[in-house]
Amino acid sequence: MSTDLQWLLLRNYNSFLVKKVPEGPVFSTEPGNLRNLHSHKYSGLANTKTIDIKDSVSGIQVTVNKSKATPHQVRGARTTFTIRNRSGGRRASGVVAGLAKKGYRPDLRAAALGRTSALIAAQKEKKARPPKKARGKKAVTA
Repeated sequence: MSTDLQWLLLRNYNSFLVKKVPEGPVFSTEPGNLRNLHSHKYSGLANTKTIDIKDSVSGIQVTVNKSKATPHQVRGARTTFTIRNRSGGRRASGVVAGLAKKGYRPDLRAAALGRTSALIAAQKEKKARPPKKARGKKAVTA
């Protein structure tokens, strides 16, 4: 079945749709959707080539679907690799850029890079803020 036909069947009726505002953007929570937008370009269900980036205990997990996988293959149709927590943003961007250089969905390069950057930023421990200094009348009385 072609990806266009799959999208026509899935676009109005699927369990991953999130419609918050009647005339606002429509979001999707499906696996493989990098921007969480309900569109054919970012759909993880309708496209044969998908990149799924999610957070795990061991680091950031990147899953790539093989485009021409058959159900009779010995190995699975998905390749998964993990970026360790402390490896940094350059390592994550290198992995994402490597996928695009190989020709595997180069149109998703910016979305994949944004997703990995957001996950790395969320994993960082926030610095403790210094206590606020009293100003004005509170400073005089203290």
